[in-house]
Amino acid sequence: MRIIVFGANGPTGRLLTGQALAVGHDVVAVTRKPGEFPLEHDRLTVFGGDALRADSVETAVAGGDAVLSALGVPYSKEPITTYSAGVANIVAAMRKYDVRRISVVSSSAVDPKPYPDAGFLFNRVLQPYITRVMGKSLYDDMRRMEALLEASDLDWTIVRPGGLYELPAVTDYTMVDGWADGRYTARVDLAAALLRSADEDRFIRKVVSVVTTIDNPSLFQLIRTEALGKH
Repeated sequence: MRIIVFGANGPTGRLLTGQALAVGHDVVAVTRKPGEFPLEHDRLTVFGGDALRADSVETAVAGGDAVLSALGVPYSKEPITTYSAGVANIVAAMRKYDVRRISVVSSSAVDPKPYPDAGFLFNRVLQPYITRVMGKSLYDDMRRMEALLEASDLDWTIVRPGGLYELPAVTDYTMVDGWADGRYTARVDLAAALLRSADEDRFIRKVVSVVTTIDNPSLFQLIRTEALGKH
């Protein structure tokens, strides 16, 4: 399969690209900074492109069998359009070249629910602050992206992870339709779930959650590495 990866130079996108190559796929890694992409492989094409430019997206998508989007941007108080505008360009290019399969990274925070094991601080203070204040513009745009895909005629999958953190290898993660009772997702598991969603028909036109159940970070660690950007 020839897989087009948008957001390929981000932390999840690099893992996704490596995993796809490891199982035999041809990969087009789309990044605005191709000279900084760290992977090399004879089945890898590093394409200097931008999801926000329609002509660039068309060139990247042509000849592909599936598109996987790991697009990601930091929290901002300013309006964010990267997810919705980027995926709108991707959808248009896919229609032009008759590519049907797409999976995208979203977030469990687009539809936040209390977690039974999380306690008052997380459920009533931290999660509302992140989803309604600090990450409001980002999650609003993810919702627009999801609505755009759901209204399309493509074979889409929306993948919602929890709080992201690092682990060295793929775990026996949980992937279920709809909401999952778990707060954390290792990036390596998110990448594996994206790749799996493109391979398995049972995830077509589904919103799925991905949860990692081992070696989860503490709440303080998650805030420090993700919300505050201190790795």
